[in-house]
Amino acid sequence: MYYPFYYRFDPTYMLVLVGVVISLLASARVKSTFAKYQRVQNHSGLTGREAAERVLRGAGIYDVRVEHVRGSLTDHYDPRSKVLRLSDSTYNSASVAAVGVAAHECGHAIQHASGYAPIRWRGSLVPVANFGSAIAWPLIIMGLFITGESSALFINLGILAFSLAVLFHLVTLPVEFNASNRAVRILGSNGMMSQSEVQDVKKVLGAAALTYVASAAAAILQLLRILILTGGRRRND
Repeated sequence: MYYPFYYRFDPTYMLVLVGVVISLLASARVKSTFAKYQRVQNHSGLTGREAAERVLRGAGIYDVRVEHVRGSLTDHYDPRSKVLRLSDSTYNSASVAAVGVAAHECGHAIQHASGYAPIRWRGSLVPVANFGSAIAWPLIIMGLFITGESSALFINLGILAFSLAVLFHLVTLPVEFNASNRAVRILGSNGMMSQSEVQDVKKVLGAAALTYVASAAAAILQLLRILILTGGRRRND
């Protein structure tokens, strides 16, 4: 007889724990690195907002607004409204970290303007991934409670739904790395930053990139856990 995983010790929780630890370490790394270079003023005196506007204009982009958004490290580019939002720690700050983050978000605007394929794929996956994340476990749990062919169907649908969320994390990686590479290249070539400052920006953006790698790793580990937990039930059915 098959006993659902919640009636016995579940060693697969170790996979979840590993994912959590990786994510926490990456988050701590980006916060500490940003805080360090937030205290270093860039030689040009440009704020994050000013740097973003200069990068966008230099790329021939004039239809993207730069706005302020509350919070710390809540910076993002919204391609639907063509608005680049910079957080409290970036918008009016003239630090090396602020300019680096602002340039990174400009990298996304440039990706969007140039038709960079991965950012289009990621945009298309957002609603699907959100739905998949929300519906995956309910489907899997339903499959574990019922019997017959329907059980395997619900479980497989749940796995497919969660796989879409994992795919979103994987597609995010090249998008973020490419935006950072664009930012570093632009800042190093337009005279806004010295070469030593560009190296500091690389450290800030490199630490930020680790958070996306950690999120992808955690999602993959969670998918592996689901496959392990449901493997016996699917074989028995």
